[in-house]
Parts: sequence; structure tokens; C-alpha cells
Amino acid sequence: MLAIIGGSNLTRLSNMDVLERRVTRTPYGDPSGVLSFGRIYGQNILFLPRHGYAHSIPPHRVNYRANIWALKECGARRVISVASVGGIRPDLNPGDIVIPHQIVDYTWGRANTYHDGGDMPVMHVDFTHPYDEELRKKLVLAANAAGIAIRDGGVYAATQGPRLETAAEIDRLERDGAAVVGMTGMPEAALARELDLAYAALNPVANHAAGRGQSADGVHFARLGEILQEAMSRVRAIIEGVIRLS
Repeated sequence: MLAIIGGSNLTRLSNMDVLERRVTRTPYGDPSGVLSFGRIYGQNILFLPRHGYAHSIPPHRVNYRANIWALKECGARRVISVASVGGIRPDLNPGDIVIPHQIVDYTWGRANTYHDGGDMPVMHVDFTHPYDEELRKKLVLAANAAGIAIRDGGVYAATQGPRLETAAEIDRLERDGAAVVGMTGMPEAALARELDLAYAALNPVANHAAGRGQSADGVHFARLGEILQEAMSRVRAIIEGVIRLS
């Protein structure tokens, strides 16, 4: 089954026929919200809003372990993560959609593994390539088939939040090779790898990162909702395309 984790401006899939909503419990606490089970083009789909249906859970408070565990327990085998980002690279503009291929993790203090001592044995997972390449390719193929322009590849910098970054911090991320910056990519991707879930991301660019382009003198929030709402229509179309390819 394919699972979708929705981020900002994607708290539900309007193109999904919901068949069941289920409250789940995990050994790691409660996930961000009720899991929605439904169908798109006859395929079974599982949906979970990362920040809750009221968008009330900040990035550093998301129970990533419970979310990923619940998806796995409910039958998910593949996960598409949708999360808005800031564009660092000069060729990335608000409204663009990036399918990243690498991550640099700058978060701290988050519960970032299922193998944290106690009854669980120590496990070192290979994370050389953090995103599942087959699922990434399907996202690219689906976008191309729908005539939707995407940026194939890029390094996602995962920061702690919930505040946005300083211009100097963005300078540092750029020197580290990051193309985009967001707050939820980790430990989500690593936890999915620990549970052997194929995981890939769709990252719509909400704004230029701090000190860049239209955000040179500060990030302006007035148009972010409008930009993301339009981008999410293309995100939904790409997800539909992946389902058609399944």
C-alpha cells in the first residue's frame, strides 16, 4: 500500500475516496492524527497529516516514530512525503517542485531511531542514499507524463525549526551543498529506512530562503498560502500519476 504524509497546505487528499478513518496507537505514542484509508483510481491509499488536521503540531514536536510505525503497521510499504521548503539554490523559485535525492540533517534532540537501547538491539542502517530510487523515478515519470515541471535531484537541509533560518545559516547550508531547506525531512526518512519502507519526497518551494531573492530583506508570509495552494494541485496530480504507474 502507498502512504502519503501531508505537510503544510496538504491536510487531506481531495482526490481520495475515504473508506475508513482509524485511530491508532503505537509503542511510541500517538501519531499526528487519525489515519485515513481510501482509494484513488482503484488503488488502496493511506493518508496521514504530519502536523495534525488542525496544523497544530510544530516540526520539532511531530512524533515521527509513531507516524512511521503506524503507517507500517497499517500495511504501508511505500511512503511519499509532501513537505514545503525554502529555495536556497538561485534557480529555485516559489512554486517550483523539487524531488530531492540527498539529505543533510541539522536537527537535534529528536527521537530519531527505533533502536534506542532497552529491549531493542543496536542496528546501523545504510543511509548512503536516503530516498528510495525506484520511488523517486516514479515521481519523476509521473510528473513528466502529466506535463508538470519538476527539479529532479537536490540536497534537502533539515533544520530544527520552528523558527526560520538566518541569512548566515542559509549561507552555511549553501556552502554545504543544500538546494532547499525544510524542517521535517529528518528523522522521518531515517525511520522509514529502519522499518524497510520505500520513502521519497515531493517538496514544493514556498519561498526563497532567508537572504535570497524575494526574501533578501526577510521572508514575507503574505503570499505563501496562495503559492502552496497552487503547487499542491500539481503535487496531487503527480501522486495520481504514481498511482497509475503502480
